[in-house]
Amino acid sequence: MKLSMKVTYPLLLSGLVLASFGAQATGKYNGQDRGKPVMPSVVNAKVQSECSGCHIAYPPGLLPAASWQKVMDGLDQHFGVDASLPAADRQSITDYLVKYASNRWTANAAPLRITDGEWYKVKHIRSGKVTEAIVKRESVKSKSNCQACHSGAEKGQFDERSVKIPK
Repeated sequence: MKLSMKVTYPLLLSGLVLASFGAQATGKYNGQDRGKPVMPSVVNAKVQSECSGCHIAYPPGLLPAASWQKVMDGLDQHFGVDASLPAADRQSITDYLVKYASNRWTANAAPLRITDGEWYKVKHIRSGKVTEAIVKRESVKSKSNCQACHSGAEKGQFDERSVKIPK
């Protein structure tokens, strides 16, 4: 029997995003590679306009649903910035992020930072592909600057073959 798998990138991206937002990741990456992160087939215009004003609109598949809920519930103190939104906009964005959130987490993990998530650590840190020296480069600046190495990050494209670590 031949199986055909269609990879949906939004789920993984949501998981990574939420992981980089959280100070402490309580859950573990379940070790299952369910495909690369992808953006949902329908891009939410409200997410794009509100989130990308300060950073890329991280794909919802980078974090689990519980993380997105925490991020959206804490917009008044969003990593040192008041990113509050009108209730209707907040709910619309929350619904979208939760709907397309990552399914790569065991338990009820809810890290706020993608970079605190086990998946990020496995793929970037433990693999030795991303060192502190690389992160400190002026061209990179932080672990959450996905687009520094992943040119397709804003489109949910994290293909390892297209990674270019800047000098």
